[in-house]
Amino acid sequence: MRNLFRFPLKALFAVAVVSAYSLPVAAEPVSGQAFNLRVGAGDHYQRYELAWESPALWTWRFEGNNSRIDVLAEISGSWWNASGSRRLSGVWQAGAAPFLRWSVNDAFYIEAGLSANYFSRARFAGNQMSTRFQFGEHLGFGAYIGEHSRLGLRYSHFSNAGIKRPNHGLDVFQVLYSRQF
Repeated sequence: MRNLFRFPLKALFAVAVVSAYSLPVAAEPVSGQAFNLRVGAGDHYQRYELAWESPALWTWRFEGNNSRIDVLAEISGSWWNASGSRRLSGVWQAGAAPFLRWSVNDAFYIEAGLSANYFSRARFAGNQMSTRFQFGEHLGFGAYIGEHSRLGLRYSHFSNAGIKRPNHGLDVFQVLYSRQF
C-alpha cells in the first residue's frame, strides 16, 4: 500500500501547497454549513463520500490575526468499492463525527475528528471487521480557495477498537472539496 500512495500523495500535496500560495488570501471564509465531497483510496479499495457539515458550534478567535479554532459536527454517507475480484466488493457506510478545525490566517486549516460509523456488513474486500459498528479517526489539512470553498487531504482509519476480534481496520487517504453556504 505504501507504494500505491507514494507518488499520488506527493503530487496532491504539491498541488494543494502551490494552489494555496498562488491564491490571494480571501476575506474571512463563511462559517456556515457546508457540503463536502471526498474521494479516496486504500489497500485495494476506493471510497466515495458525501458529507454535511454543521456551522461552527463553538469558535475561539486568536488576537491579532484571522486564526481561529472551530468545533463542528459532520454527518456522512459513503460507498466503498473493492478493486479486482475481491469477495463482497461493496459496502455502504453512515457516520457522524465532531471535528476540531484550526484555521490559520483564513488561508489554511488543520482538522481532527472522531466518528461513530455503521457499515452495511462486517466483511468487506476480504477483511473481517467483526462488527458493523466502527469508530473512525480522521486527520486532515487543506486550504481555503475562496470565501465559500476548501480543498484538502484527509487520512481516515476505521476499526471497532477491539470490541470484537478480529479487528481488521480500514485506512483511506482522501481528496476533498467543500462548498460552504
